[in-house]
Amino acid sequence: MQRLKLFLPLLVFIVLAGFLWRGLALDPAAMPSALLDKPMPVFALPTLENGAEKVTESVFHGSVTLLNVWATWCISCRVEHPYLVKLAEQGVRIIGLNYKDDTAEAKKWLETLHNPYSFSIIDADGRMGLDLGVFGAPETYVVDKLGVIRYKHVGVVDERVWREKLQPLMQSLGN
Repeated sequence: MQRLKLFLPLLVFIVLAGFLWRGLALDPAAMPSALLDKPMPVFALPTLENGAEKVTESVFHGSVTLLNVWATWCISCRVEHPYLVKLAEQGVRIIGLNYKDDTAEAKKWLETLHNPYSFSIIDADGRMGLDLGVFGAPETYVVDKLGVIRYKHVGVVDERVWREKLQPLMQSLGN
């Protein structure tokens, strides 16, 4: 029994080394979403454009859509915004999710920088973001014609991301 205790530190080391080796093999940029291939969460929230009227998850039915999580306090959102405007001008349907933001500031932002969104959903308390598994802004989801989330991109959408990831997926989904 005494000799067995001598091998205990070696056994602990081997187990820890195994976990470390497994961890190093993972992609640090990958941020999986539990909602991939699942329908949009149920919601009823107002829009920036018409705060009195609420929209539901049904707004994602009928066409392939980008759902872009953004906020005025997000520096990276300002970086990606001109590219989203360009995509909207090319006919890409983008719905915004204004995440934990000041509504007046968000309206001013869109008036000043142009509005690439069909409309923006107000998520003042972050509940919808929580349901989506948002880590922070910006994040962009590809939602198919049936309202099913097919892809999640964390970070800025730029020419490379659009060309290599989002556009091919949207085309394959029938956009």
